[in-house]
Amino acid sequence: MTDRTAVRTGLLTVDGATLHHEVRGEGPLLVMMPGGSADAGIYDAIAADLADHWTVVTFDPRGYSRSALAGPVTDQSPATHADDIVRLIESLSPDGAPAALFGSSSSAVVALAALARHPGRLSRVVAHEPPVVALLPDPEAGRVLFAAVREAFRRDGVAAAMTTMAAGLAPEEDEAAPGPERAAERGEAATPEQTADQAATQGQAPDPEQAATFRRMHANLPVFLEHVLCPFSGYVPDLVALKAAAAHLVVGVGGDSRALLPAIAAEGLARRVGAGVAEFPGGHIGLTEHPRAFAARLRDVLAAP
Repeated sequence: MTDRTAVRTGLLTVDGATLHHEVRGEGPLLVMMPGGSADAGIYDAIAADLADHWTVVTFDPRGYSRSALAGPVTDQSPATHADDIVRLIESLSPDGAPAALFGSSSSAVVALAALARHPGRLSRVVAHEPPVVALLPDPEAGRVLFAAVREAFRRDGVAAAMTTMAAGLAPEEDEAAPGPERAAERGEAATPEQTADQAATQGQAPDPEQAATFRRMHANLPVFLEHVLCPFSGYVPDLVALKAAAAHLVVGVGGDSRALLPAIAAEGLARRVGAGVAEFPGGHIGLTEHPRAFAARLRDVLAAP
């Protein structure tokens, strides 16, 4: 019997990159994709909780952390990342058994691309709040927002970009809500260093391994802001293919973030393709706000008929 807490690491060569991946537990394959600037480390707590029933695979996306590109970084494509996922599944499921797939935020966009391109390789896909502007009531407003975030990064750096994004994610009438809870809802706690600050204020100073994870994810922010944010949010899903595969798709929304852009896009997707909707604890980054409760909810969603 495999020790479900033990982590087996590996490297997989894909077209143009080498993917660092981590495997825990045993059972049916579950691939968990990190979003934003995160890498495999964002799922440490959740993966350990789920490894009693699944072989849980986490990884660093191409160009992030320990997944080196073969050449210089360029704008990234959800389709290319989706193909990376299928290569990873094929390497870890040689008998051809389909895998479950979870993605949140930008990686939820990859989940949609993977299901549209490779439906036979996936048993269930959970896409938590994909920020796809094409699915918004006003797509152009979404495109303008994310272009402004990228421009703020180019002009003034990471902090300015994150402030611009936080200011644009919520409806104007919700501006008055004060305090750290409001900041978290608006995405202002989404960066690795802010997650570390949040832990510190709760008396949970990061250990050396967690600190190293925060540093890696912080170093990924320039790649995310310059080469991932706009191409991924601008992705146009194949609604025909997703509707055909809707029985395998669950769209996740945060209980605390239904008024925010990513959740609005997610619910718009569910309506257009006929997919189910599942509410998860917390907001857009509920998996870091409430990891144990988030893992329990994901367990239920994956196990549902």
